[in-house]
Amino acid sequence: MVKKIVGLLTAGGDCPGLNAAIRGVGKAANSLDIQVIGYLDGFRGLVENRFIRLDSSRLSGILTVGGTILGTSRDKPHKMPAGKLGTVDMRPFAVENYEKQHLDCLVCLGGGGTAKNALRLQKEGLNVITLPKTIDNDVWGTDVTFGFDTAMAIATEAIDRLHSTAESHHRVIVVEIMGHNAGWLALGSGVAGGADVILIPEIPYDIDKVADAVLHRSYIGKRFSIVAMSEGAMAAEKAKGKKGKSASDDDEESPFESVSMRLARNLETLTGLESRVTSLGHLQRGGAPSPTDRLLATRLGTACARLIEKGHYGVMVAIRGDDYVPIPLEEVAGERKTVPLDHPWVESARLVGTSFGD
Repeated sequence: MVKKIVGLLTAGGDCPGLNAAIRGVGKAANSLDIQVIGYLDGFRGLVENRFIRLDSSRLSGILTVGGTILGTSRDKPHKMPAGKLGTVDMRPFAVENYEKQHLDCLVCLGGGGTAKNALRLQKEGLNVITLPKTIDNDVWGTDVTFGFDTAMAIATEAIDRLHSTAESHHRVIVVEIMGHNAGWLALGSGVAGGADVILIPEIPYDIDKVADAVLHRSYIGKRFSIVAMSEGAMAAEKAKGKKGKSASDDDEESPFESVSMRLARNLETLTGLESRVTSLGHLQRGGAPSPTDRLLATRLGTACARLIEKGHYGVMVAIRGDDYVPIPLEEVAGERKTVPLDHPWVESARLVGTSFGD
């Protein structure tokens, strides 16, 4: 006999480990006599009442598969695109479909934006639980998010491979790494890959100091440099909101030129060294999850099932140390975990001679 019925969806950007988490929730719930249905394409599937049953056959063989079998979207239930109508508040439809399927809880797998959307639905009377996923690792309240370890490994391997071609051609190679407005991914992969310069949003950089670090390597006979640059990294002058020109912003910005392309162009001017850009882009979000992410997603998923069994709702399941901890959604939504300036990874990087351009 089914004790409870649970809806599950994946929202926001995809990342490795989503299927492992779906499997963790689904298999653990089924073993506790809890039925699980999966909504397709994020919150849009919920408001359109499109779902599949997550029985054992659906959950089999997905542990190692990247992406999400449910599909995902960035649609927000309170502000959803509706053709000629523009954006419409679809929360009433979400509530109606939640009740139509007799759900006891809605599980939302996502990052910070998903936590905010889940909280909005909670205020409409729905029982919700979220699991923290994102390659950016910027969800507040948890030590780590699933998806991060895999993306960091992919970025690290890219940096490893770029060393040989940079050295062969005596080039500066700027590697643009995802992470939004948090530097965890660029920092972790930069340290692990031995990048010579790491630029992250939390530490605004001075282009002249970046150029000095590159030139110093050239002077001591190391005629190449790898710059690991977070997509959200910013020059100090721009971070302070100054309108005057700077070395990294010495001409009108082109809407078609990325921050990494602009940095490479200015480094080539300042150092006289040939500079190239490699933007890893969505490579970091694709492919099979690492063993660490599979384990993390499975642990979070099974912990989620236990909380549902106990009727403990309105929380995000976080990892702190070796334990999972339910954190109230009110504390998570709208918060972002960025890299502390005194973080051990930053300290270690500085001690091995890595420049942060500051």
